[in-house]
Amino acid sequence: MNINEKIAEELKLRPEQVERTVELLDDGKTIPFIARYRKEVTGSLDDQILRELDTRLQYLRKLESRKEEILTAIESQGKLTGELEEKIKNAETLVEAEDLYLPYRPKRKTRASAAIAKGLEPLARIIMEQNINIDPEKEAKTFINGELSVNSTDEAIQGAMDILAEEMANNADLRKQMRRFTQLSGTIFSKATDPEAETPYQMYYDYSEPVEKLVGHRILALDRGEREGALKVSISLPEGKGEAVIVRKYVKNDSLSGQLVKTAAEDAFARLLFPAVEREVRRELTAVAAEAAIKVFASNLRQLLMGAPLKNRTVLGVDPGYRTGCKLAVVDATGKVLDTGVAYITIGSGVKMEQGKETIRRMIEKHNVTAIAIGNGTASREAESVVADILKNVSHDAAYMVVSEAGASVYSASKLAAEEFPEYDVSLRSAVSIARRLQDPLAELVKIDPQAIGVGQYQHDMPKNELKSALDGVVEDCVNHVGVDLNTASFSLLSHIAGINQTIAKNIVTYRCENGAFTDRNQLKKVPKLGPKAFEQCAGFLRVPGGKNPLDNTSVHPESYDAAKKILQECGFALSDLTGKALSDISVITERKGISQIAEMAGVGVPTVNDIVKELSKPGRDPRDELPPPLMRSGDVMEMKDLKIGMELMGTVRNVIDFGCFVDIGVHEDGLVHISQLSNRRVKHPLDVVKVGDIVKVRVLDVDLKRKRIALTMRSEGNVSKK
Repeated sequence: MNINEKIAEELKLRPEQVERTVELLDDGKTIPFIARYRKEVTGSLDDQILRELDTRLQYLRKLESRKEEILTAIESQGKLTGELEEKIKNAETLVEAEDLYLPYRPKRKTRASAAIAKGLEPLARIIMEQNINIDPEKEAKTFINGELSVNSTDEAIQGAMDILAEEMANNADLRKQMRRFTQLSGTIFSKATDPEAETPYQMYYDYSEPVEKLVGHRILALDRGEREGALKVSISLPEGKGEAVIVRKYVKNDSLSGQLVKTAAEDAFARLLFPAVEREVRRELTAVAAEAAIKVFASNLRQLLMGAPLKNRTVLGVDPGYRTGCKLAVVDATGKVLDTGVAYITIGSGVKMEQGKETIRRMIEKHNVTAIAIGNGTASREAESVVADILKNVSHDAAYMVVSEAGASVYSASKLAAEEFPEYDVSLRSAVSIARRLQDPLAELVKIDPQAIGVGQYQHDMPKNELKSALDGVVEDCVNHVGVDLNTASFSLLSHIAGINQTIAKNIVTYRCENGAFTDRNQLKKVPKLGPKAFEQCAGFLRVPGGKNPLDNTSVHPESYDAAKKILQECGFALSDLTGKALSDISVITERKGISQIAEMAGVGVPTVNDIVKELSKPGRDPRDELPPPLMRSGDVMEMKDLKIGMELMGTVRNVIDFGCFVDIGVHEDGLVHISQLSNRRVKHPLDVVKVGDIVKVRVLDVDLKRKRIALTMRSEGNVSKK
């Protein structure tokens, strides 16, 4: 198999694109670096395509390696034929390769292996011939051997049939055919282990659906219900159809031997083949569903991390609680903690309540707080109501937003948080984190394990390695896409920059503390363990505002500084013109002069010229600044009981799953917009319509106060404010 050609065909890329990209990956180049600074080499492949290519590359290399192992193993047994070798080499999946290896794989003791040990294989061959002139019982008598525990003709015939049944079940072509037949014609059934028990799986207590129509979230729900002991799940085929596939393949006639072969075929299906195929099909269903769920999780995480920051605002973070009160933390525009406190505003009334209100009001006034971030956990509703009331009586404009606090407790109890805020207890660290999440989602959320952020479905059921790899890739892509300030970035942010591992990130922070702020990207070369390769990878993603070279505050890579200077000169500007202003006219000038001509003059490719010009036109830009700001609230707080059917509201998409999305409409419980209610047109997947963080207009369809469920619809035009 030519792996590069196969990937090019599958991803619809040019062979040379794949070949050059693979060379870069094999040379240790990171995906963010390749996507941003090697566009001429790859043909401008973006980070998501590059990750898909890399994943496929690793799978196909693993497949080729496994095929070599299988060929060696069969050859060592002296059983490798030219035909078998060709089949193994042409196998396109690991499952196909393992099917071909199955008859030759060292086995534990089976009925067939026991029969072979008794010398019954020749009898099996005689029966399989299905000669109409042969009497199987007569032949079986010659195999009676008390020393080998063959004491009767029945035992001999049964042993021979066991051998035939295992051979049939191990036939690679038949397994492939049966697997396909099950996928197309099988039906999955689920029954309750206890029909009287109340569980989240009640809709699956007596459930059936064709295998080919199963959607991902149902597969994962069935799997979890079975794992938790609430459900019994199985797959069945149309009666008699599965056995018929094997019978047609092996039974030649209705002779006495043919009847025995038919019995062996039916046994092979029921005892060996179909149970194995059922497990394989269910594993494949789960794998496909998990892969889709991981993609949804990754997409949601990308949108959450790339949410618009709330810049230049002093924020009060509120971590709600009942018995221990609401923990408070005020942070300035840079995220520095200015003040902390506790307010008992969620239980009862009286002196403590008034003191708590006064504490919050005083903090807002003293620090000129203009935004309040309230965690959405326990006591959030009560805290939100009190904060909304306080805002009516402050001397300046201020608004609040309920912020997801998923993972905040994980972070606040972590070693990282203890190092960052040794003077604060766990709950106050949570309040700081909640405030910073509103200020800069990316900078704060990178401190938390992505799996704890809570924007997926069934994330705890996903293959851990695949999920971690996908989510870590998203975090890496987002951090590098935005870039970080070399002089203020936390260890957590720095460790996600291309080419920088945790050791180098710590060394950068240590160097910064010991030598003061960086004034030049080249100073990075003095950081211990940050060698030339690491510098090449990371330099373009690290910004130095106010440094010696204005280009250090852009995403222009140092390797392209000469090209950038030539472009500036060609357009009538000097390097000093970049300081403190955007050269908005430079894109117009380069277009007029011709991008191709500019590229030739600068000695770089057209994609690099376009990227340089984009940076020069707005130095130090943050791509998130172009997004709609977070939806802040300042009015009266509604509760679920205030909602009326038909009411129209604005909300923020908090999570997208296979069957719809959850929208925060300011009543503590998120409402569900089912996939059927996302649009007037048919929607294949919710991600085609909405993303996490989108501001949407919704209409209330139903309110179930008892179950705390809200049904919403977006079936009207002009209702999505896309990021």
